Amino acid sequence: MSPVRRCSRTACSLPAVATLTYVYADSTAVVGPLATHAEPHCYDLCEAHAGRLTAPRGWEVVRHEPDPSGQGATRPRSSDDLEALADAVREAARPGSAPGTAPEPGTGRRGHLRALPTPG
Repeated sequence: MSPVRRCSRTACSLPAVATLTYVYADSTAVVGPLATHAEPHCYDLCEAHAGRLTAPRGWEVVRHEPDPSGQGATRPRSSDDLEALADAVREAARPGSAPGTAPEPGTGRRGHLRALPTPG
């Protein structure tokens, strides 16, 4: 098996240089540097296909270009980045933070999950 990952496009055998990921909730296609591991819901693209990628009407294409100096990939995250990420996770986990996430009275239902009351 070849260690070089190939473009996911049909009939393209060029080496992959970018990874395409769809964020359906935001109607966004994200093209960034090649992911370190092949993921099942991501697509590896060669330079030509990554550069020509277009999205459906109403969608946005976000392109993350690697830092040409090479410092961006090795720069560790600052504590501000980690705190912002932690704050976003806490906000998303807070009950009632988004429409449809508040439990229905008496059912313990939240989204597609349901907590059943203890029989007794």
